[in-house]
Amino acid sequence: MSDQPGDGRRPSVLFVCVHNAGRSQMAAGWLRHLGRGQVEVRSAGSAPAETINPVAVAAMAEVGIDISAENPKILTPDAVERSDVAITMGCGDACPYFPATRYEDWVLDDPAGQGIESVRVIRDQIRARVEALVAQLLDQ
Repeated sequence: MSDQPGDGRRPSVLFVCVHNAGRSQMAAGWLRHLGRGQVEVRSAGSAPAETINPVAVAAMAEVGIDISAENPKILTPDAVERSDVAITMGCGDACPYFPATRYEDWVLDDPAGQGIESVRVIRDQIRARVEALVAQLLDQ
């Protein structure tokens, strides 16, 4: 799949973390916001939690992004096959490598069990990475 501008379709990105409850959900929220509908966004986990981390939801709400309606989803081969970019986040061996047009591993602290101050730092680190990704994907 090509993610080049002008090829008639939106590039697609898959964010993966173990529980799909914190980092990958925040990244997906940022990409939906910063990509302004120009990027197809998905997220999944190798062992999804039952609900999204409420501290991650609160941290994103502070910057005007609502991820409260999202649900953790299981990682499927189909989701990977339909993605131009697969980004894993601190999964270690629990997140297997899946071929995609581009593959990245973003090493980020896990927000699970952390307070809002720590999660804000993670949120802002994710934003910076997503901003760079949007610039690359949309050639801005």
